[in-house]
Amino acid sequence: MRYYITFAYRGTDFHGSQTQPNGNTVQAEMEAAFATILREPVALTFAGRTDAGVHAEKMIAHFDVEKVVPVNFAARLNNLLPDSIAITDLQRVRDDAHARFDALARTYYYRITTRKDPFIYINHTRVAAGLNFEAMNQAARLLLGKQDFASFCRVHTDVKTTICDVKEAYWRQESETEWTFIITADRFLRNMVRAVVGTLFEIGKGRMTEAQLADIIAAKNRCKAGHSAPAEGLSLVNIIYPQNTYLV
Repeated sequence: MRYYITFAYRGTDFHGSQTQPNGNTVQAEMEAAFATILREPVALTFAGRTDAGVHAEKMIAHFDVEKVVPVNFAARLNNLLPDSIAITDLQRVRDDAHARFDALARTYYYRITTRKDPFIYINHTRVAAGLNFEAMNQAARLLLGKQDFASFCRVHTDVKTTICDVKEAYWRQESETEWTFIITADRFLRNMVRAVVGTLFEIGKGRMTEAQLADIIAAKNRCKAGHSAPAEGLSLVNIIYPQNTYLV
């Protein structure tokens, strides 16, 4: 039987989401808790990968077990997991459902603040006041549609294609001192959102033009884009699947 488990985590406490030889990860913590409760190893397949310091307000993974999991399984997991990981939902899905490959769209938020506030930095990046958000939003329209995002992809990755279909990309003002960049696409490349945000910062500071962003996209060269924005402002907030994925 296959299940989708939905959870959130604070990325600053981990060296990324997926298991790696050195450093604690979300996957390692969760698989250890699964094994403790079910008394057998369980492999989790995440919907995507987040880098060290990046958060997820909604991540989904699938796993397979031979028997129906206990009714209180999610609650027991939460009791075992650290405070930086929270299970929010557990649902049976089709046996051929795949958390990564079946996802129709994913949405990320990148949050920034111009206010000095030690309590907000956990999921916001502090920036200097004066960014031109009108220019940044105008330029962000160039990101829409199905195109090659190689200029915003970490080099030497094992992806087969750097084509992504971006459905929305814009900055939204939340308060006098806080803004959120919202981007939704069918898929994302390693470091893509942070590279996009870092490049838009250059436009907001007047160091780059909209026409230059068009040239950067066309160049398909990571060296042409801006520096990656810091990890702490980035959060995965939603993943969409086909309606027939879940078993009622």
